[in-house]
Amino acid sequence: MSIFGPGGGARRESHGERKKSKNLKQISPLLRFVRPYRPMVVGALVALTVSAASVLAMGVGLRLLIDDGLGGDDVHQLNEALVYLIGMVVLLAASTYSRFYLVSWLGERVVADIRRAILARILRLSPAFFEINKTGELLSRITTDTTLLQTVIGSQASSALRNLLMLTGGIAMLFVTSPRLAGLVFILVPVVVLPIIILGKRVRQRSRLSQDRIADLGGQAEEALNAIHTVQAFGQENNIDNRLGEKVDSAFHTALTRVRARAFLTAFVILIVFTGIAFVLWLGGRDVLDGSLSPGELSAFLFFAALVAGSMGSLSEVYGDLQHAAGAAERLVELLRQESDIAAPQNPAALPEPPRGAVALKNVTFNYPSRPDEPALNAYTLDVAPGERVALVGPSGAGKTSVFNLLLRFYDPGAGEVQIDGMDLRRVRPEEARARFGLVPQEPVIFAADGWENIRFGRPEADDQEVRAAARAAGAEAFLDALPDGFATFLGEKGMRLSGGQKQRLAIARAILRNPAILLLDEATSALDAESERAVQEALETLMAGRTTLVIAHRLATVQKADRIVVMEQGRVVAEGTHDALVAEDGLYARLAALQFDSNGTESATETPTETPGESGQAAQR
Repeated sequence: MSIFGPGGGARRESHGERKKSKNLKQISPLLRFVRPYRPMVVGALVALTVSAASVLAMGVGLRLLIDDGLGGDDVHQLNEALVYLIGMVVLLAASTYSRFYLVSWLGERVVADIRRAILARILRLSPAFFEINKTGELLSRITTDTTLLQTVIGSQASSALRNLLMLTGGIAMLFVTSPRLAGLVFILVPVVVLPIIILGKRVRQRSRLSQDRIADLGGQAEEALNAIHTVQAFGQENNIDNRLGEKVDSAFHTALTRVRARAFLTAFVILIVFTGIAFVLWLGGRDVLDGSLSPGELSAFLFFAALVAGSMGSLSEVYGDLQHAAGAAERLVELLRQESDIAAPQNPAALPEPPRGAVALKNVTFNYPSRPDEPALNAYTLDVAPGERVALVGPSGAGKTSVFNLLLRFYDPGAGEVQIDGMDLRRVRPEEARARFGLVPQEPVIFAADGWENIRFGRPEADDQEVRAAARAAGAEAFLDALPDGFATFLGEKGMRLSGGQKQRLAIARAILRNPAILLLDEATSALDAESERAVQEALETLMAGRTTLVIAHRLATVQKADRIVVMEQGRVVAEGTHDALVAEDGLYARLAALQFDSNGTESATETPTETPGESGQAAQR
């Protein structure tokens, strides 16, 4: 159950329990990440083969030790048998070390490459993809699914090959040692192995269910911690505690079913395996007594029989893990094959140089993918001349943020054209077009880094003096210098160590450093106090000089300095002009202005915003 309603948990449960592919072919597309490391694969296979062979050879050494060493009169034969066994042990240890290192290195390296490839792909997908895919789900693929693959590549795959080799070799050695006993063993094998496989499958099912319950608990706990201010502000600690307690109990009871199933499987394996060994010992003992089998051969036979049984059990378990990994591989491959809705054309055109800053939307119609039946913009046309300051005004849902989203080419319009300097954005590379913009959002994004890195995000190659100058222009230098380590102070997750106004000034400094041709200001001073707003407004005035600027205005006082005000409603332009002209028309703008200004034109103390502050944060829904 979600903190804010019962729907969230239900969605997570249905997602967590969705049918996952068990087709092992799903893993094959990821093998391309292994190919660059063929020498390591060959080395691991050689070490694997030597390791399996040395284990089998130990069975021969056991026979020599018992028959020639313990059963003979020559102490030299005992010494030779001991040296042989120790040699095999040393070979096994060396080959196991090599196998473990090479295979673990391969697993870590391949998974690191897969994670980088997935992150590179996700970072270049359009916002439309994130409208219908949860961030938590994507993070789960990058972490949980890749970790599962790392386990398969780094241990399970080599374990499967090793057990397959030992199974094949062990079966051959059983028949070489005693064909009669080998035949009897293979009659008993299905009786022993089939129940183990069935019970093992049941244990795996309960293990997965237990993991789902733990994942559900983790998701609820994360939601509660992320919303801790809201939880405490509304006094819901006990309520959330009770809900999390229910999740903890559910995870506990589910884990108990897994523990009971595993305990029963362990007891059953001990019972059936040791009963089988006792029966084989009884038959082998009769052969030893009648002279058809030596004690050493019986010991070697039991050794090989144990290897075969252990290998078969391990292979069945590894096969289950591989099936589990197939589901993870399918989800990873799906991400790696995901294409962005926004891509550069095959032969991209170059934007005119130097940038002029002309912006145009021509008869644009646009729907968000999550709301295909509700147009965010409808036959929308807007022309902004180079250096012009245009304010976009309108009620919530009018489409103002959608204009910014199209200019930054987060989406493409369904009809019409979006142009920069006369060039259709679909004809140029997205990154080249975005390089001409500087964005200051209403809710600034502050990274978990220091002040230097956060401001330098606007232009990574900028030196310290340029960063400091940008901070000074945005009114951020003083408060950054006042921090314990100055600009080098870690600002916390999402800038938790800063106030809202300080975050905004940091975002403005980032835009100032970028020095763009076109500024997009989503009420850049909305979070500032009066004194800070005055300082930042002066910085913005300097920054806007000679640049094309589009301002989403939440407060009408902000737009009075604009060259032109564009009034929007339901995705259309309903009026445009100066403040005085629009008020004189007595239309939508006049009604909005009346909510904020008294009869003398002074801004009212009880200011009513022209749109809800959450519009930019809910851009994907507008």
